[in-house]
Amino acid sequence: MQGARVHFFEKGWVRFPANGETLAWAEHARGQGIKAVADPAHAPWIDCEGTWFIGVDALPNDPQGRLRGGPELAGPALQFIATHLGGIGTLHPAQLSVIYPGYPRPRRGESAAAFGYRRNRDAAHVDGVKMFGDARRRRVEEPHAWVLGVPLNRASADAAPLVVWEGSHEIMRAAFSAAFDGVDPAQWHEVDVTEAYGAARRAVFETCPRITVHAQPGEAYLMHRLCLHGVAPWAEGASAPEGEGRMIAYFRPEMQDWQAHWLADP
Repeated sequence: MQGARVHFFEKGWVRFPANGETLAWAEHARGQGIKAVADPAHAPWIDCEGTWFIGVDALPNDPQGRLRGGPELAGPALQFIATHLGGIGTLHPAQLSVIYPGYPRPRRGESAAAFGYRRNRDAAHVDGVKMFGDARRRRVEEPHAWVLGVPLNRASADAAPLVVWEGSHEIMRAAFSAAFDGVDPAQWHEVDVTEAYGAARRAVFETCPRITVHAQPGEAYLMHRLCLHGVAPWAEGASAPEGEGRMIAYFRPEMQDWQAHWLADP
């Protein structure tokens, strides 16, 4: 666990080995995920010309991560969070991220420049940094405590994996700290961070290794809340179960009292 801790805080992410408890949860959640994708009420989450099911809060798990009739979410990743990241707390319904062959294609209403960024830069972003206004400016509105990915089916390593820029969390920490310097923390959510965020992303692209993170059911990976990350294109010849696509459940709980912890905590 100590090695995982060092890797997480230095690199900004860590992958945990296969575990029976995590696998039991993933196998049960896979069936729930297939149902969620097929639910007509979730049709608006199918975007990028049918190559991405966004699935925010699509899995109906309880605050302990348990889906109806299934086990509680458990395993080394949850133990790590409890030990090193201040506890697990209450879990939200998981995001169900499903990618299909052909990704990426343009999102509805996406400009040519935005699609180019999705295609060439993996739509790299820091969770919680949101757009506002017609000018598409940025501010921090929904910062997360951490990001946990739990694969639900077996896919090849080039089937639109997570992309992480190692060490980017410290560049982002410095950029946001400078942007908020001298501002009352109660007003941080109003600060326009567009230029600071853009400059930090450019620095990350120039200096941080871009890696892809792949895992199979039973494994899990954890990402630092400030890490720049995205999704790689679906490569030619990549594979996943027929009709299912590459399916991953993500837990991204919002950080409580975030002004006191988002930048200050390790």
